[in-house]
Amino acid sequence: MSAYQNDIKAVAALKETAGNSWSAINPESVARMRAQNRFKTGLEIAKYTAAIMRKDMAEYDADTSVYTQSLGCWHGFIGQQKLISIKKHLKTTNKRYLYLSGWMVAALRSDFGPLPDQSMHEKTAVSGLIEELYTFLRQADARELDLLFMDLDAARDAGDKSKEAEIQTKIDNFETHVVPIIADIDAGFGNPEATYLLAKKMIEAGACCIQIENQVSDEKQCGHQDGKVTVPHEDFLAKINAVRYAFLELGVDDGVIVARTDSLGAGLTKQIAVTKEPGDLGDQYNSFLDCEEVSAADMKNGDVVLNRDGKLLRPKRLPSNLFQFRAGTGEDRVVLDCITSLQHGADLLWIETEKPHVGQIAKMVNRIREVIPTAKLVYNNSPSFNWTLNFRQQVFDAMAEEGKDVSAYDRAKLMSVEYDETELAQIADEKIRTFQADGSREAGIFHHLITLPTYHTAALSTDNLAKGYFADQGMLAYVKGVQRQELRQGIACVKHQNMAGSDIGDNHKEYFAGEAALKAGGKDNTMNQFG
Repeated sequence: MSAYQNDIKAVAALKETAGNSWSAINPESVARMRAQNRFKTGLEIAKYTAAIMRKDMAEYDADTSVYTQSLGCWHGFIGQQKLISIKKHLKTTNKRYLYLSGWMVAALRSDFGPLPDQSMHEKTAVSGLIEELYTFLRQADARELDLLFMDLDAARDAGDKSKEAEIQTKIDNFETHVVPIIADIDAGFGNPEATYLLAKKMIEAGACCIQIENQVSDEKQCGHQDGKVTVPHEDFLAKINAVRYAFLELGVDDGVIVARTDSLGAGLTKQIAVTKEPGDLGDQYNSFLDCEEVSAADMKNGDVVLNRDGKLLRPKRLPSNLFQFRAGTGEDRVVLDCITSLQHGADLLWIETEKPHVGQIAKMVNRIREVIPTAKLVYNNSPSFNWTLNFRQQVFDAMAEEGKDVSAYDRAKLMSVEYDETELAQIADEKIRTFQADGSREAGIFHHLITLPTYHTAALSTDNLAKGYFADQGMLAYVKGVQRQELRQGIACVKHQNMAGSDIGDNHKEYFAGEAALKAGGKDNTMNQFG
């Protein structure tokens, strides 16, 4: 017997014990409301989605072709529409997640207005967005099930037993829109206690996976901007531990931690690491510092000096009081960061790179896997990359290395539209198309995400509408560019009243008041124009 039928039976028994005072309660209506409210708390969601991620990670270990994907969403409605579209076009949400970008929280969700990605926004904006996303995903469940319930009633009224059985099967096998969210906690918003407290809020809101980076919290920069400053490993590991404690305290025992390293593009550190003996983690971190050998006589007032192997080394200190790493040490620092994080509680890695290049990523991952064979990445398919130019240049370089004639191309201007129909551009586009599959097969990428796609799509679609509507196209710009496309592509939002819950409310009114219910969905509802 299905959960739906079990609920009908259980409520019927409960109603019988309550006597005449519950005579107006319909057990099937209760079963429907229960089905539409499967997840009662954020913690239930976190536990459910953590199990999904762990299953997906194991399946990727066995077969790298089954990688996972997500798009960054800055509003609950955007996340909801993404999942509705996935179910409509791909029939399943399997291996598809949501990403919550700290950049978009700063740019779009702060009470201060648009902010740069420097952890200046309110901490609780992150957990608030997680809760909002899951509120909208749960509403998508309720809406889709409500449509199935209405179809079930119609089949019954028509006496169509075959149709009734078909719809009942769809209800019994309903796939939720609730999927894992990989949530960005930036650099932890303060000390480890602050990280722990925010992590708890995020998990209570539904987060099963928290991504944390090794930048200095009060110096945090966007991963694709300059001026990034990293912290010694011990400081970062304390925050990984803080997140793990938050998961365990709340009973999400299989919560997932993504350890992000910005070392590839970070040339500075705020602190010299504590070291107790040669070769320990602190000593390894300090070994990358840009130092000059000095004698006691060379030392100046206020100098900071390291003693290594009997030599006095003075790290290069900038006017900002930050210390500089040696040039060319980025990859080595990334590899050490990743190995150390996985050995001390992280589950997945994030290597922030300056370009999308499978070979570059694979080179680092292969070194990490020499120590930890199951190491795998969450990778940022970032809009900060100029994908067209990057891949055309990669193809140009490969063609030149193979001895092919590239004289028809100007490498610095390959973004130009004049190259769009060339062989080089077509090869580059194919490499862009297969980048995710190639990266998962060759570079250990378990999860591909785009951090800010819906920020850009909102801007693009708004620009297209404004361009025509406020000029000579007027309403035709909206009708031709939006509504007509919604109708022809089957976009659920064309019936915006239904999407906002109008039919759900009508059905509830009927549950509560029977024939006396005043319903909004009658013959005069203009939504009926859309079929």
